[in-house]
Amino acid sequence: MAYSRTSEPVRFERDCEVVMVPQGDSVTLPAGSVGYITQALGGSFTVFVEGNLFRVAGKDADAIGKPPVEPPQLPEGAADEDVERLAWQQLRTCFDPEIPVNIVDLGLVYRCEVTRREDGQRRIEVQMTLTAPGCGMGEILVDDVRSKLELIPTVAEADVELVFDPPWNQSMMSEAARLETGLL
Repeated sequence: MAYSRTSEPVRFERDCEVVMVPQGDSVTLPAGSVGYITQALGGSFTVFVEGNLFRVAGKDADAIGKPPVEPPQLPEGAADEDVERLAWQQLRTCFDPEIPVNIVDLGLVYRCEVTRREDGQRRIEVQMTLTAPGCGMGEILVDDVRSKLELIPTVAEADVELVFDPPWNQSMMSEAARLETGLL
């Protein structure tokens, strides 16, 4: 584990639906499963159990004895610019389970736009890509982005489109991301 930030032991207190990394398959780890946390970023956890990596969603943090993530807050009467700023903050809480860098700094988010719907609620449209087109975690990351954006007050829907043009390359990473991954 080149990117491990922690090797905290963990024991599942209850059965928990998790996602295998990098395959993207959903499985259930039974209560009593033992392993360790390899990454704890953005409210989700990557755990190593019996030779495999699994992603534990933030909503299931209690299964491994961690507190759930608090939802984002907006002041009353927030402007669209405030919502867009918070949307980018939420995007920075989305991580590839194998890389300790958020998807914004990885250069995976091509567009994030906030619009108003007729009912006054907001809609966020995101275009993003993956580091590799065949990544089994693609839909998991898309769902993570969508669910975190839809936690923002006044946001009724988030449309997250996975695109592959232009293809991602390492030059799209921020300097901090390249430094973190040893590519600088």
